[in-house]
Amino acid sequence: MSSSTQELSSAETGCPPEEILSTQEIDASCRYPVLLFFISAAVWFLFSAVLGLLAPIKFHSPNFFTHCPWLTYGRIHPVQLDSFVYGFAAQAAFGVTLWLFCRLGRTCLFAPKVLLLVAKIWNLGVLIGCAGILAGDSTGIAWLEFPRYASSILFAAYLLFGIWAVLTFHARRQRQLFPTQWYLLAALFWFAWIFSAANMLLVFAPVRGVVQICVSAWYASNLLHVWLATIGLGTIFYFIPKLTNRPLHSYYLALFSFWGIALFGGWGFINVNAPLPSWIPALSAVAAMMMILPLICVALNLRGIFGVKSATPILSFIKFGAISFLVSESMAILSSLRPLNKILFFTYFTTAQTDLLLQGFFASVMFGAIYYILPRVLGVEWQKSIRSHFLTFTIGVLVYVLALAVGGIVQGINLNNPQIPFADVIKGTLPFLHISLLGSLLLVMSGILFLRNLLSLCISYSRACWENKKSEARS
Repeated sequence: MSSSTQELSSAETGCPPEEILSTQEIDASCRYPVLLFFISAAVWFLFSAVLGLLAPIKFHSPNFFTHCPWLTYGRIHPVQLDSFVYGFAAQAAFGVTLWLFCRLGRTCLFAPKVLLLVAKIWNLGVLIGCAGILAGDSTGIAWLEFPRYASSILFAAYLLFGIWAVLTFHARRQRQLFPTQWYLLAALFWFAWIFSAANMLLVFAPVRGVVQICVSAWYASNLLHVWLATIGLGTIFYFIPKLTNRPLHSYYLALFSFWGIALFGGWGFINVNAPLPSWIPALSAVAAMMMILPLICVALNLRGIFGVKSATPILSFIKFGAISFLVSESMAILSSLRPLNKILFFTYFTTAQTDLLLQGFFASVMFGAIYYILPRVLGVEWQKSIRSHFLTFTIGVLVYVLALAVGGIVQGINLNNPQIPFADVIKGTLPFLHISLLGSLLLVMSGILFLRNLLSLCISYSRACWENKKSEARS
């Protein structure tokens, strides 16, 4: 199969030559919405990283900020996770999705000014949601802690975004669909479904009893293992062939992995000891094990690519994200097995696996995509070093994840040993938490470098526009 990222001629698109748009025209059409989404994502990433540094300090110094109820661990931690998912991850995904729909569809962005409004409404919803949690108005539901008034704003903004993204997709001149488009289009509809259903069943009209546990686990699995996975993999399947100049190994493997993730990703990874009817955790364990199949397909589709030397930090980001996806999903599958689940669940190992999926996989892929897209959208080159950001970020992720993964294994073994007092188990995890703080600090530094790089590019773009206006005025 040919690479899904090759520039297409009029014969390949089926359009008359006069209807073929240049890449410069396509990029210019989505310049300001994509830039606003990316700048907003960078700000929320840094905000989340700072909270991720403050929250664990509570384990080492319980009196830290005790005079301020807004900064208790029970409020900081959910704000950190939700600001990452809805502030950074969602907006980075919005910008990348819009650009890829335009580039692969060989069309301009539909009504860009509306998407500027969408970005503002979405940021307002995230800001109100974070403020609501810090003020004590959290729902208490994992990954859905935003109060209902904030969730309503987010859903309204997402409906607008979804409509405009679908209209852009529908207006495409290139009618053939590539694997990247399957993944991104599915993710577009998937989030609207799971977010609305979970909010309705857990927040607006709460169901009773064990059904709440089922719906909460269903939403978390779909959010992490389906929605984020499809966006990240769709982006990988575009950029790795593009940057390595090698096509995907197989169109059909990409199709199989797509349907495998859609069918099994949303039903797995429920704790086998959850207070549910025994058939539900058993079925969830089967679904988790079936995730091995799409995981193998992804690995086979990218085989031979990992051995390619990374000529740019952009490719390094994408490759690190691909490897992190395979490792994190493997960790999740292993921890769903009953003998290992008994040891690893409710330990720092689970936290390490989730953060490897969020930071190592999704954030890394988005960083690489943003570093590739923005210079083409703005028409200027990066003024700051990307490699320093890559090194700081990857070292931070590795230190953080390895410390918590090893600490979680030790913690789980000790928790299952009745001869070890619980207080000693807690004390035994402190050295690993100390090491993880170094990783959190490096992630904060990477967030600063990322925001600095984006702002420096914007300044360069402003200067270039000013110089163009001056030259036009002279002429």
